[in-house]
Amino acid sequence: MIVWSAAAQSVKQGLVYDAQTKEPLPGVTVIVAEGKAGVVTDGNGRFSLPTNGSMVVVSAVGYRKREVMATADQPLRIALEPAVEDLQTVVVTGNREAALRTETPIAISKLSPKLIEETKPTSIYEVINKTPGVLMVNLGNEQHMMAIRQPMTTNAYFLYLEDGVPIRPMGVFNHNALLEMNQFTVSSIEVVKGPVSSIYGPEAVGGAVNFITQRPTAVPTVRVGIQVDQWGYQRLQVGAGARQGKFGIYVGGFVSRQRNSWLARSDYDKSSYFTRLEYAFTPHTRLTGTVSYNDYNSQTTGNVDSTAFFARQYASTTDFTYRKTVSLRSRLTLEHDWQNGSQSFVTAFIRNNSIGQNPTYSIRWTSGSSTATGQINSNDFRSYGFIAQHTQRLTFLNSKLIAGVTLDLSPNTYYAYQTELSAELRADKKSVLKYTQLRERPDVQLANYQADIHNIAAYVQYDLELMPKLRISAGLRYDRMAFDYTNALDNSLGNKAYSQLTPKLGATYDLGNGKGLYASYAKGFSPPALTSIFLKRTTPTATGDLFYYNLQPAQFNNLEVGGWASLFSNKVYIDGAVYQMNGTNELLNIRQPDNSYDYQSAGRTLHRGVELGVTYRPSKQLFFRFGGTHAVHRFVEFTLSQRASDAVQNVDGKDMPSAPRTIWNTEISYYPVWLKNFRTSVEWQHVSGWYQNQVNTVRYGGYNFANIRVGYQWKGIELFSNVLNVTDALFATNATRGNNATDRTTYTPAAPRTFVFGAQYTFSGK
Repeated sequence: MIVWSAAAQSVKQGLVYDAQTKEPLPGVTVIVAEGKAGVVTDGNGRFSLPTNGSMVVVSAVGYRKREVMATADQPLRIALEPAVEDLQTVVVTGNREAALRTETPIAISKLSPKLIEETKPTSIYEVINKTPGVLMVNLGNEQHMMAIRQPMTTNAYFLYLEDGVPIRPMGVFNHNALLEMNQFTVSSIEVVKGPVSSIYGPEAVGGAVNFITQRPTAVPTVRVGIQVDQWGYQRLQVGAGARQGKFGIYVGGFVSRQRNSWLARSDYDKSSYFTRLEYAFTPHTRLTGTVSYNDYNSQTTGNVDSTAFFARQYASTTDFTYRKTVSLRSRLTLEHDWQNGSQSFVTAFIRNNSIGQNPTYSIRWTSGSSTATGQINSNDFRSYGFIAQHTQRLTFLNSKLIAGVTLDLSPNTYYAYQTELSAELRADKKSVLKYTQLRERPDVQLANYQADIHNIAAYVQYDLELMPKLRISAGLRYDRMAFDYTNALDNSLGNKAYSQLTPKLGATYDLGNGKGLYASYAKGFSPPALTSIFLKRTTPTATGDLFYYNLQPAQFNNLEVGGWASLFSNKVYIDGAVYQMNGTNELLNIRQPDNSYDYQSAGRTLHRGVELGVTYRPSKQLFFRFGGTHAVHRFVEFTLSQRASDAVQNVDGKDMPSAPRTIWNTEISYYPVWLKNFRTSVEWQHVSGWYQNQVNTVRYGGYNFANIRVGYQWKGIELFSNVLNVTDALFATNATRGNNATDRTTYTPAAPRTFVFGAQYTFSGK
């Protein structure tokens, strides 16, 4: 904060907040135009400014500058409009604290509150897929896979966070984890591409997605909205926030349901509730608490075969499968800003989570057979832990030192038992028309273990300005994941541990005039999930091992260079990166002849690509956005089978399955000056073809589809409509096949043309 030396004047109190979210804005510069000196807002967006009827100039990175006449007796209330085309934004996911994007030597994208609000997503993938280099694969009813510097996969190579806290503990990854998020109370989203294990630890390999929740609003605010579509989807959502003195509160949530959709047996219900409380002991010391509760219950229709897919006959092969998830997360964070710009925080957190399911992916059926097997399983955990971090600012080379520790204790229980099914075959006997569950077999256990997971870590990072405009960042983290277990299937007791040092080294160079370059090297690793360790093997090894006790952690080395540029008087912004990530012991699911999956560790893999983001704002009426990637994901050395009788023993040099080479998402938005508060946009998603199996014998051609969004706001009332897949294209978001010649492709069909209608009322006080 700047100290005033002027003669005594009246002191003007003020508050600066985001015009979109109504959240208070810290770190905003407020100056008196005549004096050319000023102050910076505190953590709650407040400032005190000596003035006497002067013009006040308010500015912040990522926002449009505003001038306000400070003549009224009342405190100033200043709302700043986001500069949607400005890439020079503040991000927090790079090192757990606010930092300029231009000083962060990693590939990171921020999805702004304005983008999220205008998208009006039914499912969060509609927003995340706008990120360059990212594809969140829609599997229906908010179920998903992810592809960030990886093929489309269910493996534990992505870290999902809520306000910087992982929503699941290491070792209990679930590719559907974002079912447990409340998308309505998310203010912004930051996506890091590539390993960030040096700060966030294992599983942050392909990338990390950090959901930043809505803060208590600077002025009283209430939002109420509904969304419906013609396929039986309904949602009611409410959010409200306010501040009084040192105390602030935000509460929000929604209830949604799906009935009688275009896809048979796909009904689901979800309810999500969120509360955030803030208390400022002083302008520099704050306490924040959040509670998030989510309850999800869905039928799982399963995939369809080629006959049904191309005929658009979306009948389910199962009428008994389901997925149920209940999650509760809470955290309490105490943070303090020191006088010299240093910062400290301590976060304590708890998590309580349960998943029960009768999943379609577990059905084992051999071509031509009239019988099959499935499973019912349950995976529950509780977590207790904390994260502590201190950032020390140093005058030496304008540097800072970041040090932190984490501790996470998570007792985890899992069981799975077999079910017996009958299979009604199509006339050709090569695919199933319908499965019927005959009986449950709790006596045939597939997994039954209890494990106490102990995750501990310590990390350090040092940033310095080696010379003007050149900043260096070096970091190192040590992780140890250990668990004591009881495996009831083989009556074994024991413990196992994985430990790893993960370094990073990066540099940014400011070329001036909104242009810069960065380069970085980072290492990441991911230990095998506990379910992969304790599940029975489909076929025992030659030594009789029925389990995966010897699976090794996957390790990755990532090298990338990138940069950003502001061109043509800030009308064009470009942000790009080129990377190569080499993997060893990458854990893969290999589809077997009975449609089950066997875990194997690939010897070596290669992930290489280029990512590009472009925004263009020629006028206030038009805004263009493009984000995409072209990448290769390839086996370098991988033994698919050690049996001499198999036609293919290795797949060295072949593309990994489910790995489209080109993915891009582009959108043009129009805000006509002749119709104020009206907006419309057209979005185009492109995903190129991919091989369906490891042996690269069958390809799926990929897909293109378009969305149209319109909205109009009158006073506090907004009416909107999203037309998804406007051309009614036939495509599958996932298409896979086994490695045997007799295997057939299974498809996850995308929704036909969908009309989403909604209304939202927003009230803001003063």
